[in-house]
Formats: sequence, C-alpha cells, structure tokens
Amino acid sequence: MASVLVRVFKEADEARVIELWTFAGLAKAWNDPKKDIARKLKVQRELFLVAELEGVIVGTVMAGYEGHRGWVNYLAVDIGQRRRGIGTALMRDAERRLRLLGCPKINLQIRRENTDVQHFTPPWASKKTPPSAWASASRKTEISSAPA
Repeated sequence: MASVLVRVFKEADEARVIELWTFAGLAKAWNDPKKDIARKLKVQRELFLVAELEGVIVGTVMAGYEGHRGWVNYLAVDIGQRRRGIGTALMRDAERRLRLLGCPKINLQIRRENTDVQHFTPPWASKKTPPSAWASASRKTEISSAPA
C-alpha cells in the first residue's frame, strides 16, 4: 500500500470531507458539516487533519484543546480503506499536535451508534461503552502526579 500523508485540512478538501463524513454516518441533521468546518477553521485550524492516499482524502479527524482537555471528533476513514492503519495515523498525529500545545489528556468522542469506530477504539482506550449518547475514550498525554 502507498504511504498515507496526514496533513492539515485545506478549504479545497471540503466537498470530499463532507462526502466521507456522510458515508461514515457522521453527517447528521442537527450538525451541518459546512458550518462545523467553517467554525473549526476559525479556531485551531491546525488541529483539523485529513489523511491522503494517492491524492485522495481517505480519512479525517478534528481535534481541539481548551486548556484542560483535548477533544477528538469527526474521526472517519473511507470504508474501503479501513483496518490499514489510517485511523491510527490520524489519531497519532492529532495526539502529537495536542501534546505540543501542552494538553495533558484527550477524549475521543464516538456516537454510540457508530459501532465501526467503537471497534477501532485505540489500544489505550477502555473497551467499555458508557451508557450515553457518546462513548468517550480518554488518554493522558503526559505523566503527572496530579490528576487531570
């Protein structure tokens, strides 16, 4: 398999990203993806990443850090490219970028009905899904004696 390039989202990526989110079941009636993208581009745009394979966007992740905890949303990989390490590459890069900002802990947000991503759950995350609308997998990004 060709090498995957993880890079920051560009405005020209929007149509393909929305298509990917739609096929992955992440585009919902209550979340206008165009508005979500526009909002993200105003705040920490460097934490909105895409995975590109042979010039085609095959994955996305949108992260953020508010000073206490990092948040990861919109983790998606093209259905034909899953289980090839693309989601892991996106998560590693998002975590690296969050760590550079001083982020001590990250939460990966997963909708309960998104069972494909629950199966992806990174090795550091709990395999249990909490009884809520979201599953949240947490990981500390630094070793500290104080609780996060």
